[in-house]
Amino acid sequence: MPIEQRGVDTVPEAERTSGPRDLVSILLGSNLCLGVIVFGWLPVSFGLGWWASIGAVTAGTALGTLLTAPLALVSLRTATNLSTSSGAQFGVRGRLVGSVVGLLLSLGYTALTVWIGGDAMTGVLHRLFGLPTGGISYSVVYALLAAATVIGAVYGYRVLLRLSRILAVGMTALLILGVVAYAPHFTTAALPDAGGYLLGSFWPTWLLALVAAGLSGPIAFITLLGDYTRYISPTRHRPRRVLHATWLGLTAGLLIPQLFGTFTAYAARAATDYAGPLVAAAPGWYLVPLLLAASAGSVGNAGLMLYSMGLDLDAILPRASRTQATFAVACVATVCVFAGHFAWDAQAAMTSFVLLLTAIGTPWAVITLIGFVRCRGVYDADALQVFNRRSRGGIYWYRSGWNLRAVAAWALGAGAGLLAVSLPNYQGPLLSWTGGVDCSFLMSGVVGGLAYLILTPRRADAPEGLEAEAEVGRASSPSGV
Repeated sequence: MPIEQRGVDTVPEAERTSGPRDLVSILLGSNLCLGVIVFGWLPVSFGLGWWASIGAVTAGTALGTLLTAPLALVSLRTATNLSTSSGAQFGVRGRLVGSVVGLLLSLGYTALTVWIGGDAMTGVLHRLFGLPTGGISYSVVYALLAAATVIGAVYGYRVLLRLSRILAVGMTALLILGVVAYAPHFTTAALPDAGGYLLGSFWPTWLLALVAAGLSGPIAFITLLGDYTRYISPTRHRPRRVLHATWLGLTAGLLIPQLFGTFTAYAARAATDYAGPLVAAAPGWYLVPLLLAASAGSVGNAGLMLYSMGLDLDAILPRASRTQATFAVACVATVCVFAGHFAWDAQAAMTSFVLLLTAIGTPWAVITLIGFVRCRGVYDADALQVFNRRSRGGIYWYRSGWNLRAVAAWALGAGAGLLAVSLPNYQGPLLSWTGGVDCSFLMSGVVGGLAYLILTPRRADAPEGLEAEAEVGRASSPSGV
């Protein structure tokens, strides 16, 4: 299969041959990996009991999916990725906000997936073949995983789609075997090694788990969904079917692995670390399936994340090809993997990462969705590509390519979220207003959305004449958006 040459330019109608089933396959197959499974361990490591952990993961995933899934419809209309599509609200240069947010999200999750997968692989190889567990072994395994991930990401969407279809079936079977393998050791008894509630009491800790373990999963896809739906034709597939497929794919693709993570955390008594106890508690017959799950699942998930990173960097640096951008971000992600293993505490690093990125990403998603509702899904696909062509003008040009009001609204929302966040090593000053409860997600989204509505009058997502020009663009556009 040839390497995909298309970057963030508009996908022609003839190439938009995917459908809702493909969307479900990608969202399910790519997420059945240890990089997502480990989020089910987080509530347990925070000191929550079995049912409280299950409730936090389930509620957070459901809430996040309700917010995130409609973003899939944006790229269904624009035929380009979501950060480029957000130029309708932020300006063709201001949409770099979305590109940077997407790049950071994908970078963190790529590094996390390779990190956790590599740790599990090294542990299994140690039990099977006596592989030393020193720094050299970890480095070699990380490098091999990173190299396999780069291959899939460089080849692009079609290869990753095929891989996701295989993983959707294969990883489901491996997880079912995992339930059988760990069931004899499962107990809902408390894990005293967790040290009690992380934030001192139940509700603040439960809400932290809701955001860090549940909500963070769907939020990770706020810029990724468009990478897949841009290949779906709105003339052949109804938006409602695409939306339902997104809901199903996100819910199943996130809840199944996360709940497996909570289950195995209790079965392996994994209070302060996940990968090590998981491998140690595995019966001998499950070591090979666990090795397959850690390797194949990690390549599938990290490959899609790295693919998205390449698109976002390509959007930031139009002169670079998607392939060049993918290799560049792969190097950065690999460095983060090594830093994660050798320099960071797993629980603190994961918690801080997801809370910070949720705080700055949520207002961008809210503003983009408000813009979608305002323009009724009508976009000028050609005008969105002005920056990529290194030209000027168009209905999304605003002031020198920036809609400063939208950028200001995003900055206000992100700032409010960062001031209200509760991290292991940082407490936002606004926490005193919320009784110490982390409401950074809610505050960033509400402040960003309200600021955007106040700063921009209705249907003012672009200069005057947007609606008329967009209707002309929709009628004449060869991509039918």
